[in-house]
Amino acid sequence: MKLYDVIYADPPWKYSFSRSSSRKIENQYPTMALQEIKGFEVPANENSVIYLWATAPKLREALEVMEAWGFTYKTHMIWDKQRIGMGYWFRGQHELLLVGTKGKYAPPDPSKRISSVISRKRERHSRKPEDVQLWIERAFPKARKLELFAREPRKGWEVWGNEVGSMKESHYQAALVNLKRAEESEQQRDIFEKAPDGGDDARTAT
Repeated sequence: MKLYDVIYADPPWKYSFSRSSSRKIENQYPTMALQEIKGFEVPANENSVIYLWATAPKLREALEVMEAWGFTYKTHMIWDKQRIGMGYWFRGQHELLLVGTKGKYAPPDPSKRISSVISRKRERHSRKPEDVQLWIERAFPKARKLELFAREPRKGWEVWGNEVGSMKESHYQAALVNLKRAEESEQQRDIFEKAPDGGDDARTAT
């Protein structure tokens, strides 16, 4: 079996609650029970990294999945959707991108690290920001990459999923612009932090 260095996964979580049948997740795409997802055979190298999407209510299950797949949790990113959704304790506006490693896998070079919060407007149900995979490609250009539960084919990746073929060029181009802005913002922050006197000189110098 071919093995991969980078795994990117957005599992089709099954939810046990819904106010009405019209709002069920299954109306958007087929879902899987936790044990089905945990039992998935992930072709990861002995030294690899995983990026695993989870909603707030599914955090515990996502950590179980990560462990079942042989990865150790390290950290996470937050996606601010810029739109308030549904919820019981809070009205959800974010999702989590969990990061875990298997064996020894080095984090991205410092020059490639971006903010742990990404703010992008939510689009159609369950579509994730294109910026994330673009960043992974830049952070790990030589790695073998696999997307599980994919929705569209992607150059440089192997993709496994039942919705492959739905990507639009506009999504890709918009993501390139967003990623460039994020990288420029990180570069400006680094300039401020490296300036004498805590960055004040960098802000006032002309």
